[in-house]
This record gives sequence, structure tokens and C-alpha cells, in this order.
Amino acid sequence: MLKRFLSSTASRRVANVLDEKIYQVTTYARPDDLCITRGQNAKLYDDLNGKEYIDFTAGIAVTALGHSNPKVAEILYKQANKLVHSSNLYYNKECLDLSANLIKKTKQLGGQFDASKVFLCNSGTEANEAALKFAKKHGITINPKKQGIIAFQNSFHGRTMGALSVTSNPKYRTPFGDLIPNVSFLNVNDELTKLKDYISSNKNELAGLIVEPIQGEGGIFPIPSEKLTGLTQICKDNDVIVIYDEIQCGLGRTGKFWAHAHLPKEAHPDIFTSAKALGNGFPIAATVVNEKVNNALKVGDHGTTYGGNPLGSAVGNYVLDVIGDEKFLKQVEAKGKILEAGLRELQKKFPEQIKDIRGQGLIIGAEFAEPPTEVIKKARDLGLLVITAGKSTARFVPALTIEDETIHEGLKIFEKAVESVYK
Repeated sequence: MLKRFLSSTASRRVANVLDEKIYQVTTYARPDDLCITRGQNAKLYDDLNGKEYIDFTAGIAVTALGHSNPKVAEILYKQANKLVHSSNLYYNKECLDLSANLIKKTKQLGGQFDASKVFLCNSGTEANEAALKFAKKHGITINPKKQGIIAFQNSFHGRTMGALSVTSNPKYRTPFGDLIPNVSFLNVNDELTKLKDYISSNKNELAGLIVEPIQGEGGIFPIPSEKLTGLTQICKDNDVIVIYDEIQCGLGRTGKFWAHAHLPKEAHPDIFTSAKALGNGFPIAATVVNEKVNNALKVGDHGTTYGGNPLGSAVGNYVLDVIGDEKFLKQVEAKGKILEAGLRELQKKFPEQIKDIRGQGLIIGAEFAEPPTEVIKKARDLGLLVITAGKSTARFVPALTIEDETIHEGLKIFEKAVESVYK
């Protein structure tokens, strides 16, 4: 009798909470039987439904240092009792420290060799908006017609109007009509000679090129080193600013501090953007530029009310200290090998269903022959959270601090899900 009462009480509590979904705008498709209440490193809990999940999503590559990281909680508490916000009318120490740390650690750990200045904002799309504006401003200082942007098919750079304008997927673009003009989408898989011909013949109208070193939302497609090196050189020869979007693939996710740290110096960008992991869940982002870009900027060219606030900057400094450590990055690389090896073993068992495994470190995609919708749903039923990318890719971006045994446990659940759908 008591069990039935408690069960019915829990059911009513779940129903009451989910009834509140009517107040959410119609922009998301979420499962009706899942409401996250708390997390711990690489696990999430739905206490309303009494369920525990291994989390291979990390909030879409955000909680790199795990859910409910105790040090992050401590920093938020201490800083909130000291200073949360003061605006960009004045300097604050946390913001200055974060900017300095970003530049110093980037150079120390093989990232952009001429990184010089930082613009702090609040989200990945804002960081890309700043990058696009900076590139266009640089182009205009050379020639008022030099405003065009090159982006790539299969790209994703954000949902605001500027970032959306360089995002290729018609699903995101078409409902909103006219976007920012002078954007060209090229195929990154084309021969360098073809890309060079386009850039050099349009150099008087091109201000910048934006690319993800690993295309994330498009399906986890790493861009080959030689392609990025060649593109960067072509752009430099034609006064076209190179922007690397490292919002998902940066900050340790590939086993290097930045994804472009895997590349030779000749392939380093003029601008790169970061967000997601930078605040471990607290909204903060950064646009990092070299002196060439900064020299084109004037006071008043861009701004933000919340960007670089002391609270977010304090968390960002801690994140950089943890991830910007060679031992930590080697652990990420090792964990990535465990995850990749497990997925490749599963591919051997289901070669007709799983067509490819690709990625680097702890950003890995398993491409299926068809959209893995049912596999993802079955995995969730079994206690594993996985998300998709592109048309038919299961995406694995767990916390960088995930325990090895949790990776193995999650892989077993994923295998059961695949077996259940395809056996």
C-alpha cells in the first residue's frame, strides 16, 4: 500500500513538472520521460523518474570538467560573494587574468603562435559574430568592397543572424529568409587548386574564411592538416583573414589544448573562437586575434554588457589551469583511444550498420547507414545519453574527466542498444 502511494506521488510530481513545458517556446524536441535534476562528473540523474544515466554528451561538449565540479561550485560561491558584474566600462581583475592566461597558455601549448588580444563574450555564436565583424573590418580597411566571407558546406557556426549566415544547413537557414549577404559556401573536400582559384580570383571582395578544424554538428569530420595548411597560406597570400571555430573541438577535446595545435605554425589562424568548455557550463566565450586583426579595430567597434564578467572569468581561469596541463591532455588522449577502440570493435560486429568511426581525442562520431534515432532512444532507455550529429552520426563528447570504467560501461550499454535495434 505504501509503495503504491509513494509511486503515485512520484508520478504526480513528474506530471506536474512536465506540465510546465507548455511555457517553453516551440524550438526544441525533448523526450517527455526525462527531466534532469542533478549530475556528478559523467553521470546525470532524473530523480523525478528515479533514473541514472551515463552521460556521453557533456551538455554538448560543455561540461568538460564534469557535472557539479566541486571546485567550480566553490569558485562561483566565492566570486559571487565578491563581485558578479561591473560591465566593460571598467577593468576587473578576473577578466584581465583570463585574457592573459588564454594568450600565454595558447602559445605555450602549441596554439596560435601570434595570438595577441582577447574579446570575451557569452556564447559560441557571439564569439563567431565578433570574429566575422573583425574580419570584415580588416577587409574594409584595405578595400571598402572587401567584405565577403567564405564558409564551408556541412558547417555549423551558430544561430544568430551573422553566425547563421555562415552555417550551411538549409534546415537552419531557410525559415529565416534573407541573411547576411556576400557569403560563399565551398566544399572543403575540393582540391586546393580549385579553392585557390576561387579565393585568388575574388580576393578584392573577400574579407575572411571561417572553418571548424573538426566539423562538429555536421557529423564529426576532421579537416586534414594539409588542407588547413594550404587554405591558410592561400588566404594569407590574398589578405583574407582565417577564422578557426574551436567552440566544440577546442580546449582539450582532441588531446591538445586547441585542435589547431595539432597543425604546423603555417596553418595557424588569424582569429579563433572558444566557448562551451571555457565555463564548464557557465556562459562565457572568447574570440582570440592576432595584432594584424587588432590593428584594424577602433574603440566602439564592438561590445558586450556581460562579456568578461568576473564570475564567468573566474571559472574560465580555473578551466584553463586544469585543461592547460600536459598530463591532463595526455589523459584525454588515452581516454579517447579507449572510446575509439570500443566503437571500432562494435563496428566489426555491425559493419553493415556502422559505416565509419572518425574523430580525435574525446570528440568521436560513429556514422550509421541510416539515422541512428532508434539506437539513441534505446540507449537512453538503457541508461546512456548519446546525441547525434549530421544526418546519420552518433556523437560521443563525454566529460574530459570521465573515468575509464565509465567509458567501458557506457560502451556496453551502447552495444546493447545497437544489438537491440539491429540483431
